[in-house]
Amino acid sequence: MEVILAKTAGFCFGVKRAVDTAFLEAAKAKKDKVPIFTYGPIIHNKNVVNDLEAEGVKMIEDIGELGSLPPSRIIIRSHGVGKDVYDRIKENGHEIIDATCPFVNNIHKIVRESTEAGDMLIIIGDSEHPEVKGIKGWCTSEPYIISDVSELDGLPEETGKVTVVSQTTFNSKKFKDLVELLQKKYYNIRVCNTICNATAERQKEARNLSAEVDVMIVIGDPSSSNTKKLYEISRQQCENTYYVQTLDDLDLTVIESASRVGITAGASTPKKIIKEVHDSMSETNEEFEKLLQQEDDFSIRTGQIVDGTVIGVKPEEIIVDIHYKSEGIVTRDEYSNTPNLDLTTVVKEGDPITVKVIKTNDGEGQVVLSYKRIAAEKAYAKLEEAFNNEEVLKGTVAQALNGGLSVLVDECKVFIPASLVSDTFERDLKKYEGQEVEFVLTEFNIQKRRFIGNRKKLIVEKKEALAKELFDRIEVGQTVEGTVKNVTNFGAFIDLGGADGLLHISEMSWGRVDNPKKIFSVGDKVKAFIKEINGDKIALSLKFDDQNPWLTAEEKYAVGTVVTGKVARMTDFGAFVVLEPGIDALLHVSQIALQRIEKPSDVLKVGDEVTAKVVDFKPADKKISLSIKAYLKDQGVEAPAEEAAEEAADAE
Repeated sequence: MEVILAKTAGFCFGVKRAVDTAFLEAAKAKKDKVPIFTYGPIIHNKNVVNDLEAEGVKMIEDIGELGSLPPSRIIIRSHGVGKDVYDRIKENGHEIIDATCPFVNNIHKIVRESTEAGDMLIIIGDSEHPEVKGIKGWCTSEPYIISDVSELDGLPEETGKVTVVSQTTFNSKKFKDLVELLQKKYYNIRVCNTICNATAERQKEARNLSAEVDVMIVIGDPSSSNTKKLYEISRQQCENTYYVQTLDDLDLTVIESASRVGITAGASTPKKIIKEVHDSMSETNEEFEKLLQQEDDFSIRTGQIVDGTVIGVKPEEIIVDIHYKSEGIVTRDEYSNTPNLDLTTVVKEGDPITVKVIKTNDGEGQVVLSYKRIAAEKAYAKLEEAFNNEEVLKGTVAQALNGGLSVLVDECKVFIPASLVSDTFERDLKKYEGQEVEFVLTEFNIQKRRFIGNRKKLIVEKKEALAKELFDRIEVGQTVEGTVKNVTNFGAFIDLGGADGLLHISEMSWGRVDNPKKIFSVGDKVKAFIKEINGDKIALSLKFDDQNPWLTAEEKYAVGTVVTGKVARMTDFGAFVVLEPGIDALLHVSQIALQRIEKPSDVLKVGDEVTAKVVDFKPADKKISLSIKAYLKDQGVEAPAEEAAEEAADAE
């Protein structure tokens, strides 16, 4: 006969942690001569409860008993209790020894936070089970408890946000079926699969094993919920399934004709009881010894890398099942160097995670873990290789500091000094936060964790390459297009994609330009031609020859033509009038009026519009002379008598 023992049979880590804690505290209490009690059975197994009682650990079942006890140590059982029990223990002056399963503690946190936020809470589980009663005791509003499809009708039809949790030992398949129906019923629903991983694995193994054997033995206390579920699952696969508490309950005649027998046990069943049942049927206990060895072999140490599963996530911490007697915690700072990262946005329950052990006990029985240190160690190797090979690295700017930028490369911090951020002075480094930047390493010191980056070098090299490419293809007279990079009082600098060209104020228009900033703004697109190349300097111009107004000026402004223009500037000897952009004409002081005037400002001011007659045109010198006096005479306007007499005398 072949006897197959389930790998997951017996204590889960939460139960083992609670039992180990109880026996350890029993020894301490005996030494300190302090009364010690468990609040309810430490686990659902009479044998364990009796063994503890033999060590001096008594049990209380009612909260009212706390007031009649002398100052004592009260052990909270693995199933957990409601908040009111904690409060009453403290009020009565007792010391709390908390042996609640970490998985259950996680549920307490979820239900407290969700009900405080106003969520409707649904607990999937047995309403009479102590674990479920304890979970309910952490809710700030009345939860709904269901365990079967028939109870869905008792839930409200419409509500706000809904949170769903489960008893840790609930049937995983049944939980999944109920959740599917709840998700159809409610729109805004958050489902937290709080079934213990060990429970789910145990149920899966029982289902598979019972389908392959002739007889299935399920060992556990009659009051154990998870053992009952193992029996129900096994019974569905194997008709010859038997539920026993100890070897005394097993009728060995039922296995006489079986060729294969499977054994599993609830999470609260001690190994010694499993061994007794196993040995009664097996000729060798080698398989059982192997099972014990697997359990004894698993331990953790500081610095160890372990694989785990995420069983709970909050914005600031992740709870990880590492298959140890206690759960592990990854804080926000040990997950990532990203400031204020909300961990619920990057991981979820059920995700596998590889972590490094920082502390085996944080003082509260939890293991302190780090995710980022593993990523950082991988990044160190990446940085070293990049440093040695002068490779370009990419990273995200996590923070702008006073002296430079802190850049993350796979959770490793690289510092780029402000002087090496760009090839020009950067007044505002904040604009880089959140951006991905490229750089090379100029310093790599693993001992001091000092990694210095240089972004300026890449920018300079890129500009030099672009400049070479630009100068190789441009020539004087060529039309180019660029973007206004800077505007000054004397001109505008145009980025041509590799080098800047200067568009001097005198080359901005055929006309007069007083202020370049009134014409150009940073970012404007400009099409100009190259007037001159002198080394690495490029002079640009917008005074295209085909747009030169003097090309048609001789025809437009022939002598005798009447024109209208605006006074642009004045001197003592006359006023300059703009006829069109690029063409100015001189209106001499003697030609401004019919009467004699001392200076142009006596009758004119800048901006005045005047109408005059062209009296002289010298195309070679680009000079045009105007006369208002001649224009007025042509219009029949007579000069004052004094002026007329003087003109006649001058004529003689």
